[in-house]
Amino acid sequence: MACSIVQFCYFQDLQAARDFLFPHLREEIPSGALRRDPSKSTDWEDDGWGAWEETEPQEPEEEGNTCKTQKTSWLQDCVLSLSPTNDLMVIAREQKAVFLVPKWKYSDKGKEEMQFAVGWSGSLNVEEGECVTSALCIPLASQKRSSTGRPDWTCIVVGFTSGYVRFYTENGVLLLAQLLNEDPVLQLKCRTYEIPRHPGVTEQNEELSILYPAAIVTIDGFSLFQSLRACRNQVAKAAASGNENIQPPPLAYKKWGLQDIDTIIDHASVGIMTLSPFDQMKTASNIGGFNAAIKNSPPAMSQYITVGSNPFTGFFYALEGSTQPLLSHVALAVASKLTSALFNAASGWLGWKSKHEEEAVQKQKPKVEPATPLAVRFGLPDSRRHGESICLSPCNTLAAVTDDFGRVILLDVARGIAIRMWKGYRDAQIGWIQIVEDLHERVPEKADFSPFGNSQGPSRVAQFLVIYAPRRGILEVWSTQQGPRVGAFNVGKHCRLLYPGYKIMGLNNVTSQSWQPQTYQICLVDPVSGSVKTVNVPFHLALSDKKSERAKDMHLVKKLAALLKTKSPSLDLVETEIKELILDIKYPATKKQALESILASERLPFSCLRNITQTLMDTLKNQELESVDEGLLQFCANKLKLLQLYESVSQLNSLDFHLDTPFSDNDLAVLLRLDEKELLKLQALLEKYKQENTRTNVRFSDDKDGVLPVKTFLEYLEYEKDVLNVKKISEEEYVALGSFFFWKCLHGESSTEDMCHTLESAGLSPQLLLSLLLSVWLSKEKDILDKPQSVCCLHTMLSLLSKMKVAIDETWDSQSVSPWWQQMRTACIQSENNGAALLSAHVGHSVAAQISNNMTEKKFSQTVLGADSEALTDSWEALSLDTEYWKLLLKQLEDCLILQTLLHSKGNTQTSKVSSLQAEPLPRLSVKKLLEGGKGGIADSVAKWIFKQDFSPEVLKLANEERDAENPDEPREGVNRGFLEVSEVEMDLGAIPDLLHLAYEQFPCSLELDVLHTHCCWEYVVQWNKDPEEARFFVRSIEHLKHIFNAHVQNGIALMMWNTFLVKRFSAATYLMDKVGKSPKDRLCRRDVGMSDTAMTSFLGSCLDLLQILMEADVSRDEIQVPVLDTEDAWLSVEGPISIVELALEQKHIHYPLVEHHSILCSILYAVMRFSLKTVKPLSLFDSKGKNAFFKDLTSIQLLPSGEMDPNFISIRQQFLLKVVSAAVQAQHSATKVKDPTEEATPTPFGKDQDWPALAVDLAHHLQVSEDVVRRHYVGELYNYGVDHLGEEAILQVHDKEVLASQLLVLTGQRLAHALLHTQTKEGMELLARLPPTLCTWLKAMDPQDLQNTEVPIATTAKLVNKVIELLPEKHGQYGLALHLIEAVEAISLPSL
Repeated sequence: MACSIVQFCYFQDLQAARDFLFPHLREEIPSGALRRDPSKSTDWEDDGWGAWEETEPQEPEEEGNTCKTQKTSWLQDCVLSLSPTNDLMVIAREQKAVFLVPKWKYSDKGKEEMQFAVGWSGSLNVEEGECVTSALCIPLASQKRSSTGRPDWTCIVVGFTSGYVRFYTENGVLLLAQLLNEDPVLQLKCRTYEIPRHPGVTEQNEELSILYPAAIVTIDGFSLFQSLRACRNQVAKAAASGNENIQPPPLAYKKWGLQDIDTIIDHASVGIMTLSPFDQMKTASNIGGFNAAIKNSPPAMSQYITVGSNPFTGFFYALEGSTQPLLSHVALAVASKLTSALFNAASGWLGWKSKHEEEAVQKQKPKVEPATPLAVRFGLPDSRRHGESICLSPCNTLAAVTDDFGRVILLDVARGIAIRMWKGYRDAQIGWIQIVEDLHERVPEKADFSPFGNSQGPSRVAQFLVIYAPRRGILEVWSTQQGPRVGAFNVGKHCRLLYPGYKIMGLNNVTSQSWQPQTYQICLVDPVSGSVKTVNVPFHLALSDKKSERAKDMHLVKKLAALLKTKSPSLDLVETEIKELILDIKYPATKKQALESILASERLPFSCLRNITQTLMDTLKNQELESVDEGLLQFCANKLKLLQLYESVSQLNSLDFHLDTPFSDNDLAVLLRLDEKELLKLQALLEKYKQENTRTNVRFSDDKDGVLPVKTFLEYLEYEKDVLNVKKISEEEYVALGSFFFWKCLHGESSTEDMCHTLESAGLSPQLLLSLLLSVWLSKEKDILDKPQSVCCLHTMLSLLSKMKVAIDETWDSQSVSPWWQQMRTACIQSENNGAALLSAHVGHSVAAQISNNMTEKKFSQTVLGADSEALTDSWEALSLDTEYWKLLLKQLEDCLILQTLLHSKGNTQTSKVSSLQAEPLPRLSVKKLLEGGKGGIADSVAKWIFKQDFSPEVLKLANEERDAENPDEPREGVNRGFLEVSEVEMDLGAIPDLLHLAYEQFPCSLELDVLHTHCCWEYVVQWNKDPEEARFFVRSIEHLKHIFNAHVQNGIALMMWNTFLVKRFSAATYLMDKVGKSPKDRLCRRDVGMSDTAMTSFLGSCLDLLQILMEADVSRDEIQVPVLDTEDAWLSVEGPISIVELALEQKHIHYPLVEHHSILCSILYAVMRFSLKTVKPLSLFDSKGKNAFFKDLTSIQLLPSGEMDPNFISIRQQFLLKVVSAAVQAQHSATKVKDPTEEATPTPFGKDQDWPALAVDLAHHLQVSEDVVRRHYVGELYNYGVDHLGEEAILQVHDKEVLASQLLVLTGQRLAHALLHTQTKEGMELLARLPPTLCTWLKAMDPQDLQNTEVPIATTAKLVNKVIELLPEKHGQYGLALHLIEAVEAISLPSL
């Protein structure tokens, strides 16, 4: 299938149109020119067009005169435009224009065909002397839902030499006219909506671009579409009624003044483009130089390309948003020279009163907006070359330019460079054809509506450049960018090539999918034959070259791919067919691609792959050397070697091979060069590690170790210069490859010697084999620990690898470290499987020692007697150096193993509530991680484990008791505290104390108890900060803080906690409570502080504890020395972040009074939250100095309140403290009637509650409130709640007992008043009558409602009266009243006896 040129339309009477446009050609009509009957009229509606088909398209051989030439080439002098939907054609010259519309008519032969007939003709000029310079036919989409996909109507846009752009209907009715620039219009071009081919393509807006000699105006497509519709509707209404005048919407346009260019002939508006970051930086550097700044996101720009001279091609970029669109008010234009009846009927549109006024309006020109300057960014400077036209490709990536040298130049729009040039095309006319691959033949389902995609994926798109050379009368089709010519046609020398470059205006991404109107991308108008033709190009021409060998090869590759996917019962037939296909392919690159696809097939067995590759190899070898591609030959040879290696390894693994020798512990000790005690210790460590390391790996039934498909094997390995290397693959794939080589050997099921020999001969380096071996060993830890015999196999394998050439270089400097063993040690250091790493390190140490001894003996035997013995000394030094590295590694691995065992252990002490933060798994350890974790890395990992298990600080002390026993003189804080709790916990801990003790022994410095408590304290507060609702974390953090013995560390870590996590929340809580004046509700707490009200209560309590710890630590730090932070010898080389303890020791001393000041505020806040107090503004208890000192750095010296305080403040403080005491007593004793005295204290949600009365007295001391007032109030409240036994104890603390006695006397009176007056018993009334009148009057004045507990036994009240008598002096005014009370109480108590 080749290119073809197809006629799809004819002209009914093209000569009549020519005669109208060229009147001087009308006089002489050659009789044989068109073979027409002279009797027939020349009316435009004449149907006599049948003879056009018989007209000879060939020109006469003899040269004609000038008139004859003009008669045939007249179309070259016209402005010509064809609608892409073939609905309308415009032919214009100077002031005149002819509009042609298609009609279906029968030809002379009776065949129905489409013919262009004249629909309208006339003059278009409004101003005198103006001529048509450019025209466009733009089809406008229908807004109706039931539209069939055809355009609603077609608008004709015409540009004039006067600068006007006018818009007409198909009937020649002027819709609107715009004067956007006063220079002549050079060119009109349009862009309509296209569905982006893929997400990376910028979606382009519709627009109409107008070129002037020094400016470009772009009108927004949507604005233009709406304005044209409105104008057309108005024309229809005006024609019907003659008096309606509706102002249409304004046109939005941008106007750019093009600078730094001499002349412009044509232009192309590429649309909005976004630079890549690299291009953005390149452009910024070119424009702004070395110091140019760029934005984070590349700006969107509109790109314009012009052709002309100096530069020949200019590239302009207008930044989006750099200028606002101008709004042109659309005036309904009236053309006085158009005399159609429609216009006569619509003469009163604008309500003009007289002809004089009408002429005045016509003569008045509209205001022309100035252009925004736009300098040329760059161009193709060629001073002698003048551009004539430019044509943009459909996908906006390429543009074809013609010039006056007869060249056609292909431009890369994005890069701004010429990429191809065609010679010998003077006066060429150009266009584009874009062909979408047709997949309907392959896809049975209905294709997607999108022109660039279907249900099976996106279709490919090919672009072809069409060049019409009028001098030669030839039309050529070229494949871009660098493709060959795929078609050529002789079409005559007087044709016009029309390429609209747009489709239907008014569509969007939704409507365009359901619209599939037939549009012609390119048309050739032939005036001689009177026909309109289009070019059909099949898609496959973009794929093939002149000989189509590549296309044939691609066809064979597709056939091969289909064959590989089919399931065939006979593999022999498939193998034969594949061999035939691959041998038929010509191009080496395609042949290589085919072989790669065969080797990547999962369906073909190994034998097929080997046979096919071998056949191809043999065929290549049999060909002549000159015709064989060396790359393909080498590729085949390499793949064949890999297949042979795969076969050899598979055979070795399939052999029935077993080690018969029994394996005992004694053999293992000898093998690893360990004595019995060391071996037992190693076995015990590994056994504990196995027990605690309970991570189970999911294994599937078909997941077999040591088995690797040949396809995967070939993907992993590659040859480079006869050396076999492993490609960059993932860790799991690396292990799979290593397992294929070594797993059977490590299990003793395959011959180790044979495997090593096979791998070495294949070209694998010893270093690569060692890496593969260690990756298998370290990743299969669980299997290895269950099978001790694998240690022997590893020893054998390592010995064989070490004896290979280039493994251990005998000439390396004996005083340096061997790179071979360093590679192995590095693998062990990086491994997170510490059990396997420790075993492999022991094996490596043993093999290294064995090889070193052999080398030493060899050197010693070669040393001549009497010679210098320096070589022997060097040897022993080298051995010593390498051995030290092994010993250090073994110690580090052992430490890491013990630590990992501890971190994998779990206790049964978990509470029912487990936070999601505690459920996160701990990362596995490796020596490398510990070495990079800094000095605090070890303690930090243990602290994370303690947080996860949520152990009490007592557990850490329990495991450390043995160390304390070794140092009985060393004082420890809280040794006896909570011993009962520890013994309870111990029952559920299992092996954890032993593991902890073992870890303490391994890390006496890193896990020193203060260091561990510090890290735990910090870990808990960090986790609490992530989720402040978990208040128990903060409480636990404070517990660990209390357990830190060294005051320097305690002070530092507490200060760090305060500054990092607490002070912001604390200040937020303060301001919130001060704002609401009471205990805030849950919603406000969550909003301002980030936690609930209950969590905030606990938070404030813990903050109070922390501030008190800070003050205690500041007092005791002078008596204690700063601790010395040591590191274990094996871990001296640790690097990484500074430890928490070191940071704590770097903290400054606190300013004690400032911490105390904050402590007072914290106590107040805690009390408000704890007892939900109301009408309390915490900051109102402090003066301005006190307020200003809050939330400052605790180490800074602030101006604090001193001297006598304002009595008003003291009064407010006293009221608050009394309120706190009342609330505390109420909280403790409000329900004592049912409670046992031992359960009086109501616990807080977290931890133990404060001793609030004592705290209130302490606060009174600091707040300059009389402490005795608080104590007396406390006693009064206790008696008020009927807790007389506690009241008697509290009386001892009161100093002014006389005032207290007066208060208690009133309370006694209230109790008696309740007993006598409110119970209303007969005995009570009689007794009341016997009492002295003064006492009766006094009792009646009492209000028993103030009593909180009215059910106090009378005997208890009697004790209270006696207590009052004791406290009151005899001279006191109420002493007599107290005596009467004694009598009354005795009298009341008698009946009850």
